[in-house]
Amino acid sequence: MPTAGPPAGPTVTPSGDALGARISDLDLARPLTDDAFGFVLRALGVHGVLCFPDQTLSPEAQAAFSRRFGELEVHVSGAFQVPGQPEVMILSNMVEDGKPVGLGDAGQDWHTDMSFSRTIAFVNVLYALKVPRRDGRVLGNTEFCDMAAAYDDLPGEMQARLGTLTATHDFEKFWEMMRARGGDGTSRAKLTEAQRARKPPVSQKMVLTHPLSGRKLLYANPGYTVRIDGMPAAESDPLLGFLFAHQVQPKYRYAHRWAEGDVLLWDNIRTIHNAVADYGADEHRYVRRCQAMADLVFQPEFAALADVVG
Repeated sequence: MPTAGPPAGPTVTPSGDALGARISDLDLARPLTDDAFGFVLRALGVHGVLCFPDQTLSPEAQAAFSRRFGELEVHVSGAFQVPGQPEVMILSNMVEDGKPVGLGDAGQDWHTDMSFSRTIAFVNVLYALKVPRRDGRVLGNTEFCDMAAAYDDLPGEMQARLGTLTATHDFEKFWEMMRARGGDGTSRAKLTEAQRARKPPVSQKMVLTHPLSGRKLLYANPGYTVRIDGMPAAESDPLLGFLFAHQVQPKYRYAHRWAEGDVLLWDNIRTIHNAVADYGADEHRYVRRCQAMADLVFQPEFAALADVVG
């Protein structure tokens, strides 16, 4: 009688699009060994967006997994936090007792999270508990675009020029865009002076070198980038307009179709993303979110753990 072989390890199945892959047979509720974490980092370095299906995560386990990537951000709004777990934010269009249970319009336009922060974000970790559907069709996709590929396709002269420039990113730009759009009418109040003071505008290089892959990428986005530093508006606005149109071309895109139990991990340095709001108030969505900052990933020891070959 043949003996059983060793247990199979996790497998990576690429999406076939510009970004994205599924990782099967990895339980994120259990602490990852350094080897398993290195496996995840290598896959993230190649694919930019990873889906771990069929997970069962407590808020504590989600935060513990997310914290492996860097310090966890507590959202400046201070709202819709899991009790006792402020690093875990609730994204939802559900209403209970006349009050929203989560941020209902999160991410509903192209942006890169935390580009408005001096320490930028490395990864987001979202865990879906309710996914909206209509007539059996999944709604509420999250779309991504690849900023390394977008940079690669720019003319050499523009690459060289952008490499010398910085741009200002402002948290209030996206917040006010969502307020002007209306959303669900309850989720976003005007930022207080104290909140504005916690997130003042910052300048970022327009071209970054990814700390894991070594690839150059375009770091500017429609959600938060407001102007190119040291450039008159008559020159800055058209250049940003060109870049914003260039970076969302279909050839750079991947759309994730959610299922309950999905954990979606994505690289904020390499990608921009957009939450598609194609569902109604009675088509419920409930997702828990963590965000890890890029305080560790730029350290050589972290890249060595990933062992990513550029």
